[in-house]
Amino acid sequence: MGGHGHASSIKIPSPDIYKIEDVPELKMVQEKLAKHGLKDPWLRNEVWRYTALPGSSHTLRIFKSLTRGMLVGFVAFVATLGIEKSLGISYDPKHDDHDHDSHH
Repeated sequence: MGGHGHASSIKIPSPDIYKIEDVPELKMVQEKLAKHGLKDPWLRNEVWRYTALPGSSHTLRIFKSLTRGMLVGFVAFVATLGIEKSLGISYDPKHDDHDHDSHH
């Protein structure tokens, strides 16, 4: 797997660098499990999610997930307004060209 001589250039970090104590959220999970006499041996594998990259805090990840697609949506909104304005399309009932009394 990997082949072609690329495997030697990949540096795999030691799993000992990841400590649950470095992440308050995971430390809280560990303590709650301990109250029930439980232990998650794989919890350390989640530490990288909280410490892997600068600027990858939990709050930032939530913000990014909530705002994903907003720029595209705003551009589509502005384009729609521009098209409606240029074609003279109006949804304002005050400027409706229909005579509502003639339908009766």
